[in-house]
Amino acid sequence: MAVRRILLLGEKILREPGLEVEAFDDELRALVEDMLETMYYADGIGLAAPQVGVSLRVCVLDLRDEDDPDGGRWVLVNPVIVESSDEEDKAPEGCLSIPEMEDVVTRAAGVTVQGFDADGEAIEVEAEGLLARALQHEIDHLDGVLFIDRLSAYKRRALLKKWKKSQKEGAKG
Repeated sequence: MAVRRILLLGEKILREPGLEVEAFDDELRALVEDMLETMYYADGIGLAAPQVGVSLRVCVLDLRDEDDPDGGRWVLVNPVIVESSDEEDKAPEGCLSIPEMEDVVTRAAGVTVQGFDADGEAIEVEAEGLLARALQHEIDHLDGVLFIDRLSAYKRRALLKKWKKSQKEGAKG
């Protein structure tokens, strides 16, 4: 297992749809282990393969914490949202590929996702709340969509301006 570099906003692969996984093999399982280790190292709750430079439809999530130790950990390969609730949920959202930036994003309050685990076994996840939000966020990554794309043009410009300023200050430091 290894911690991989998380790509940041501006990297081309983040804007490209990931390819369907065809081989459920040791290479895929190693990628999943690296992604989990990387996500934990970065204190994230979700990570998609394109964020570590791999153009495949793979994401990992872990919502367990001290308040909810049974919250669950998921590995999803080729995930698809097959059902979304009409009810909306608005909440702050951030991203490991755009660190220290967040804004309120509107998403479906509930979703049903189908896909496979790292061994090729079919799985279905019915989710509400934070899990539903995290699933939508990670599946967006697999489609080349970032959370900032879900903001109004005004909010997106303001966040991007703040991002560029933080990157310039980071480069000077």
